[in-house]
Amino acid sequence: MIKINQIKLPLHYTEEMLEKKVCRLLKAERSDILSIHIAKRSIDARKKPEIFYSITAEVEAKKEGMLVKRAKNNQVTLVQKEEYCFPESGEKTLEKRLIIIGSGPAGLFCAYLLAEHGYCPIVLERGEAVETRKQDVEEFWKNGILKPNSNVQFGEGGAGTFSDGKLNTLIKDKDGKSKKVLSIFVENGAPEKILYDGKPHIGTDILMNVVKNMRERILQWGGEVRFGNQVVDLKIENDKLTALLVKDREEQTYWLETDHAVLAIGHSARDTFETLFHREIPMEAKAFAVGLRVEHPQELIQTAQYGETKEKLPAAAYKLTAKTSFGRGVYSFCMCPGGYVVNASSEEGRTAVNGMSYSGRDGKNANSAIIVSVTPDDFEGEGPLAGIAFQRKLEQKAFQIGQGKVPVERYGDFKREVFQEDKREVIQNVRQKEMHETIWDNFEPQIKGEYQFSKVSEILPKQLNQAFVEGMEQFDRIIPGFADERVFLDGIESRTSSPVRICRDETNQSKVRGLYPCGEGAGYAGGITSAAMDGMKIAEGIAREFKPLYTNTIE
Repeated sequence: MIKINQIKLPLHYTEEMLEKKVCRLLKAERSDILSIHIAKRSIDARKKPEIFYSITAEVEAKKEGMLVKRAKNNQVTLVQKEEYCFPESGEKTLEKRLIIIGSGPAGLFCAYLLAEHGYCPIVLERGEAVETRKQDVEEFWKNGILKPNSNVQFGEGGAGTFSDGKLNTLIKDKDGKSKKVLSIFVENGAPEKILYDGKPHIGTDILMNVVKNMRERILQWGGEVRFGNQVVDLKIENDKLTALLVKDREEQTYWLETDHAVLAIGHSARDTFETLFHREIPMEAKAFAVGLRVEHPQELIQTAQYGETKEKLPAAAYKLTAKTSFGRGVYSFCMCPGGYVVNASSEEGRTAVNGMSYSGRDGKNANSAIIVSVTPDDFEGEGPLAGIAFQRKLEQKAFQIGQGKVPVERYGDFKREVFQEDKREVIQNVRQKEMHETIWDNFEPQIKGEYQFSKVSEILPKQLNQAFVEGMEQFDRIIPGFADERVFLDGIESRTSSPVRICRDETNQSKVRGLYPCGEGAGYAGGITSAAMDGMKIAEGIAREFKPLYTNTIE
């Protein structure tokens, strides 16, 4: 297969234009080309006002080696076509049904592959099916009544279901797992463009249906999904898992015998972390990040990224990083173009926020988390659960300050409060004055759930607040107006990643044999795609060791 990088095409290119460009680069006739497949496509706006697509194409052709040699172009290379391949099954027999705890991306993809290949897993999900979960979340946003096991954090699809559905990952994809994740999403209703867009996303509205379709396939292939079933304890004998204690939605408990369970519990399953700790499952506190959601007019981000173009372009995104004068890392996280800030709380008396976009990304505001790195040195206590206690303390402050609603504060007020004690002056970048004032007309918070203007500056510790402001001021030099006084800050973004890592060995098992820590909650992923890939990794390891319960012939 021939790979051609950096094919430059106008925003409104046609298939014929792409074909002509490929033929010109290969010095070939159209009859020599068997197929052209777009592998990646991104907008290049580095030389504004000139904006174009940069495309990577995979080409199958006659006499490929000769064409590459004749092209004499660094853009053109001969590569081996790679396709994901599920491993050959092992010879051991599963004496009891395999259990997958959690139906977020890690658990869902693990279950999907195992069910497809005849392993008939049982999925236990403490929350509800995505249809019911959607109603519960919208009811919470409307009246503030929280369901602890059916909310933005818990339920089918995991926390990523109520997000932007971003599918980019920094993990190197040596064996095609990332592409397989995208193809499975497309097979289950996601738009085909996620296969080649440089920054693929699905959107909450479409992702819900995709997750439902994946569940239905798992059921067709002989798997089982039990909603409203939370694992509350484990039975361990001689360092081997033998059973799980499960509590159903009627608060009844039952023991489910199994000697193999995938622990894909998500980053917010704090009660489960506590159970694992008491059962002496090896785990450790890990670094993560906390901060605030930052809202800007989407038009401000459009202008900064695309210039004063009249072209109809996708909602612009950004990715920003900074280092403070005292060594803290500050960076943007989970940026949601044309999106909403959402009340993502999962515990009574504590407030946490996240960001979400629908597939159209057509909301008035852009938002992202601007977060500051924290390590176990920042936590007041010691031990594996110290990071959880740190999160809870911040979320409790946010709840109190907002009186149960999402606390909101203008950046200008926040900055003045932060530096009031030492009288430090933070100079506002003068370039913001050049921005068109109409961008800020009718600028209001776009939040799912009730909000209240409050002193957000009182949530984070002083040093983290100072790091946040330094980061904002640095980002303003990149995107003029980013640190405008009118920007909204919403608190608190505390669930960026798991505060715990559940230790696993080279077989992907805990010290307790048969227990497979997996995904973001276990500390091995960060985002939908990487969590899904980790779930696939666990499924592959199980398949290499055990044979399926039956040969799956369902298409």
